[in-house]
Amino acid sequence: MDSAQDLDNQIKLLDQKINSARFPPELLEKAKGMINILKISLRQGGTYSNLESVANYLNVISQIPFEAETKDNLDLSFAKQMLDKNHYGLQDVKDRILEYLASLILNLKNGQKGNRAPIICLVGLVGTGKTTLAASIAQSLGRNFERVPLGGMGDVRDLRGQSRLFADAEPGQIIKKMIHTKSKNCVILLDELDRVTEDARADIMGVLVELLDPEQNQAFTDHYIDYPVDLSRILFIATANNTTNIATAVLDRLEIIQMPSYSDEEKFMIGKNFLFPKIAKACGLPPNIVKIEDNTWPIIIRPLGYDSGIRTLERTIEGICRKVARLIVEGKIGANTQVTLNSKNISQFLLN
Repeated sequence: MDSAQDLDNQIKLLDQKINSARFPPELLEKAKGMINILKISLRQGGTYSNLESVANYLNVISQIPFEAETKDNLDLSFAKQMLDKNHYGLQDVKDRILEYLASLILNLKNGQKGNRAPIICLVGLVGTGKTTLAASIAQSLGRNFERVPLGGMGDVRDLRGQSRLFADAEPGQIIKKMIHTKSKNCVILLDELDRVTEDARADIMGVLVELLDPEQNQAFTDHYIDYPVDLSRILFIATANNTTNIATAVLDRLEIIQMPSYSDEEKFMIGKNFLFPKIAKACGLPPNIVKIEDNTWPIIIRPLGYDSGIRTLERTIEGICRKVARLIVEGKIGANTQVTLNSKNISQFLLN
C-alpha cells in the first residue's frame, strides 16, 4: 500500500498537471475540487481508494486540446497538388472535393470558426481509395488526421465513452482521437458508417447526428469526461460502401460523393507509377532492381478476374516484391542483379 508521503507526492504531481493545462473555467474548477478532496482525505489519514480513478480522469482531461490547434493551409492549388500526387484519375471526385475545400477556405478566411455542413461522405466499393482521399484532404489543409473505424462497432459507448461510475470506464473514440491529434481542428475520418452492427445502429446513428450537426457538436458530452467539449472545429469526413444502412437523419448531414470503379488502364498507371515504387521500397528492395514489362501488367492487374478497387492489385504487387526479396536474402540472385518480369516468368512471382 502506498505511504502517506507517496500519496502526497502523487497528488502534488496531479495538481501541477492541472495548473499547467488549459481548461475551460468550469472544468478547471471541477478538477481543482477533485484535487482538494484528495488532499482532505490524506490529511485525515486515509489512503483514498479512488486515487487511481481520479488520477486517470485528471490525466485524460489535461490532454484534451481545448485551445491547441494547427495552422490551416488555405492554398487551394496546394490541395489540388496533393490530390493529384496521391491519387491517379478520379477527376470528378477531385473536383467535388476541391469545390468543398474552396467553400471551407472562404469561410475560414472570413473568420468562421466552425466547419461547414454537410460533411463529405465518400461512398464506394472496397479498395477504391476512400480512406487515402480523406488523408490527402487532411494533408492538404495541414491538419492532423485520425480514423475512427465504425465497421463492426456494436456499443455506442465506443463513441461516447462510459461513465466513471464503472471500474473499467474510459473516454470514447472521438475524445481519444482528438487527444491523439493534439489539436482541436484536426480531421477525423468516420470510416464505414454503414457497417455498424444492427443491434447498436440506432444508438450509434443518434450520436453521429450529434457529431455531424454544427448546432449540436459545439457541446458534445462524452460520458467519461462529463463536460461538454467543442468539436465544431474538427473537420469530419465519412466513408461507406453504400448508403442503405445509414439513418436518414445522418444522410441529411452528408454530402455524398460517389467513388467510381477503376478501369484496367487506370490500374496500370496506378500500379506502375504509384504502388509499385512505394511497395518495392517498403519491402527493402534496391532501386530499379525489379523491372516489370508493360505487357505483363494485365496479368498482375487481373490475377483472379475483375476487381473494382486496387486492394487486390496492391496485395499482388506486395507478393511479387516479397518473393524477390526472399531470392536476394537466400542468395539465389545478387543484390544488384536486375529481375525482369515478363509474361513467361510472372507466374513464378504471383501469389499461389
